[in-house]
Amino acid sequence: MEQDELLKKRLLDLATKADRQNVYTYTGFLSLAEQSEYHQMERELAFAGCQMFGGAENCERMMLQFGSADTFGYEGTFPIAVLEIRPSAEKFAEELGHRDYLGAILNLGIERSLIGDIVIREKKAWVFCVESIAEFLCDNLTKIRHTAVRCSISSGSVPELAPHLEEVILNVASGRIDAVAAAWTKLSRSKVTELFREKKIFVNGRLQENVSYQLKEGETLTVRGYGKIIYNGILGETKKGRSRVQIWVYV
Repeated sequence: MEQDELLKKRLLDLATKADRQNVYTYTGFLSLAEQSEYHQMERELAFAGCQMFGGAENCERMMLQFGSADTFGYEGTFPIAVLEIRPSAEKFAEELGHRDYLGAILNLGIERSLIGDIVIREKKAWVFCVESIAEFLCDNLTKIRHTAVRCSISSGSVPELAPHLEEVILNVASGRIDAVAAAWTKLSRSKVTELFREKKIFVNGRLQENVSYQLKEGETLTVRGYGKIIYNGILGETKKGRSRVQIWVYV
């Protein structure tokens, strides 16, 4: 609770600074839980003008900008850099996961809020980070587990960062969020209910605590620890009267 209050105070301070000094202000990268806290006070902060961006489409961790072009007369630029990490010798490189990349970065003394999403494609990864630490990471991130790596700042768009989606058809009792989440994650309904209590279920980046919430077409469902999907609606019914729903799974 204390952390929540500190975050709210920080957001209000940044919004007030942007409004009074006519300068864009930025948070670090916010987790889904922190974004949900922001959404709870969105109206309170609307006076400053707010925008969220994570560095690319559909990022989970997002940076919040206070200020607007209508007020300041120019567009703000999010201070986000994209780092490309590749093995020095691909032939000898290990299969590295998200925890491996993040752990190696945090072991350099980097705060979690300075790092956004990490996108892994085969033996390469792209890391969104606050611009001010990009050069430091390029100079100091030389090894992940036992694999020697090279780190460079990407310029322009990176096609590999486009989200990869896989179509999945589920047979569920209804379009209720708990039913869809259970079928997708292959967890029991009681386990999914527990995830609700643990505040690990988000819809469109907002914490969702209503287990009977009816998902709407196009909404994004995130279950922390299991991934993210786009709910695409009910296609029809099975012979046994269950609903056939289409989802797109981020892979």
